[in-house]
Amino acid sequence: MHSVEAAEPTGTYPFSFLLVPLMQFPKSIEEAHAAEFYQFLEKTQGLIRSPKLFELLCSFARILEFPWVAYHRQSGDEILKMVRCNPPAVSYPDEWQDHYAKMGYDRIDPIIKKSRKQADAFRWSEAHNDMIKTELERRFFEEAAAFGLRSGVSVPLHGPGGSFAIMSFARPSSCEPENKMVTYLKFAAVHFHLSVADFAKRVAGKCPELTPRERECILWVARGKSSWDIGRILDISENTVNFHIKNITRKLDVSSRTVAALKAASLGIIEL
Repeated sequence: MHSVEAAEPTGTYPFSFLLVPLMQFPKSIEEAHAAEFYQFLEKTQGLIRSPKLFELLCSFARILEFPWVAYHRQSGDEILKMVRCNPPAVSYPDEWQDHYAKMGYDRIDPIIKKSRKQADAFRWSEAHNDMIKTELERRFFEEAAAFGLRSGVSVPLHGPGGSFAIMSFARPSSCEPENKMVTYLKFAAVHFHLSVADFAKRVAGKCPELTPRERECILWVARGKSSWDIGRILDISENTVNFHIKNITRKLDVSSRTVAALKAASLGIIEL
């Protein structure tokens, strides 16, 4: 995800805000968490700066007693993994993130499997009951609980062209969340996802196009390599590397290779 300054409120809600007012909620749901939910919408009105948006989402989830949130995106056949994004979109405990990556749980994660097949939000207990087929899958939930993630809600977010995202909310309590909690978490996830997608479209419209070789060069610049090092890695001359970097700084309208690398990362042209 990318960072951009917050836009001034327009006084009207974008499409994602209209999802909730148009729904007919039972009175019991309105009485419980409606005020906090609409405060979340109010605070995020016109906001497209992703880190702040995620921070507000996490604050809302904590009010519903879900202290941990994770948002993962993919497109097409790209593998969906739990990774620490910059800016972060995962607030799970660091120890669990490290263990998840070490064990390669992205390959067997029952929550991901169920999300691919389901359109609506679901409790993790449903994934446990529906998807558990192997000892490793059973161990996944046991180890998640050992790290404090004892129950949760996940929201599949399917899009065009095979794009796919999951928003998950986790908590240390093993109590099953009530239907009204699931409802509000679902709409908060949808709002966040649509806001991020809207920002991505804006960035794509303004993002300069680099050639594959230019992307390779600026990626290695971002990783701290000199032009000589990059030439050795890509099997091209140092002068050719400098030629590509000069073109990159021109396209990105910056004055140095370091700033070019930072801008390329912030625009999503390269992933560090």
